[in-house]
Amino acid sequence: MRTRQILLGVTGSIAAYKSAELVRCFIKAGADVKVVMTPAAGDFITPLTLSSLSKNPVSSAYFDPETGEWDSHVELGLWADAMVIAPASANTLSSMAAGGCDNLLLAAYLSARCPVYAAPAMDLDMYAHPATRRSLSILREDGVRIIEPAEGELASGLSGKGRMEEPETIAARILEDLDNGSRAADAAGSAPGDHDRSDPGPPQLSKSASLKGRKAMVTAGPSYEDIDPVRYIGNRSTGKMGYAIAEALASAGADVTLISGPSRMSTAHPGIRRIDVRSAQQMYEAARDHFPDSDIAVLAAAVADYRPAFPHRHKMKKQSGAMSLELERTVDIAGSLAEIRRDHQFIVGFALETRDEEENALTKLRKKRFDMIVLNSLNTPGAGFAHDTNSVTIYFSDGSREEGALKSKIRVAEDIVCHIVERLPSVSHSGSGVVLKSGLDGSSADESGGRA
Repeated sequence: MRTRQILLGVTGSIAAYKSAELVRCFIKAGADVKVVMTPAAGDFITPLTLSSLSKNPVSSAYFDPETGEWDSHVELGLWADAMVIAPASANTLSSMAAGGCDNLLLAAYLSARCPVYAAPAMDLDMYAHPATRRSLSILREDGVRIIEPAEGELASGLSGKGRMEEPETIAARILEDLDNGSRAADAAGSAPGDHDRSDPGPPQLSKSASLKGRKAMVTAGPSYEDIDPVRYIGNRSTGKMGYAIAEALASAGADVTLISGPSRMSTAHPGIRRIDVRSAQQMYEAARDHFPDSDIAVLAAAVADYRPAFPHRHKMKKQSGAMSLELERTVDIAGSLAEIRRDHQFIVGFALETRDEEENALTKLRKKRFDMIVLNSLNTPGAGFAHDTNSVTIYFSDGSREEGALKSKIRVAEDIVCHIVERLPSVSHSGSGVVLKSGLDGSSADESGGRA
């Protein structure tokens, strides 16, 4: 396999320091890296650092008056197998969406014939602003692959969504895309150097695979069942998978209602309406209210199977002897929804297992009348609770299945939504304009998988 050629664009963001690690990740994987910087990027990281790591000169201007040398944005765009702007500031995203061309990075972007990626990095409020959301929506329509920012502490001191995704994750995704795209090109008989920004590489929703006009309901996160005002029965779910699925559905055009148990995750997509709940009963009531109007239901929450039968009004005090706690079953959310589902509705369930995994997942698929079920295994390293990656197997009601390798939960969510669109009644036929690249040859899923 020939050496991959990566064009890295660095913008003026506090996250620019991560670009050095991103260069290192690409170089370690055997890629050839060239870096182009915006003028503001030099305030956060020096060209010398990036040129030393990449072993290539760093470009930041069309013309250097001291040396008389000039950089051709056209040559940069044609040279690259993939272009990634990381970090991508709000200003650069806005300029890209508007077709701006007032610096070398933007000119190279407009000249690129390869897949283009953007990894946003900014404060939570900036990322959630309607102007930024419009820019991201336009870029997605233009074929740019947005690598969603992660949750965490931000430079402003706030905590939320806006941190640039970790360099290792970005590099792994792009290299995986290139590998899959190369195999597809070999199968089609095209040359490995033929570039096309619209070439999707691995399985993912194409921009024409729209769910516009469809309503989706997603449950995510854990449920907390109070023992007393201080203690509760819960689980380790963070909701990462459910939130990623909600984002993927909204990005595909669906009107999404996200019913979330206690979670530190945040949502910024304007197509997502979030309802916060705490207990299994509250989640059931919210799901019962919104399910009848939904075309799609994704039950990714890790809901408690049992709750204290008699919660204490006051904090329980320590006693000298043993203490027992009587538990009762919580409401069966999935089972209740199955009783009222209509023919046009598509239901996706989750199963988190530690043994007899396939048998338990298939039993749940049949019993709950799911159209598909996503099996998570806690026995797979890097999968399950709190991880950004996961490995899943998807079982369908027609008896087919898809096995996935370890990859980011964002990519798993895209694959899950791709399967939903493919099988959703009245959407997957040839007259719908839907174009799919489905499958999970490199997918992963979340930590979710409670009884609902």
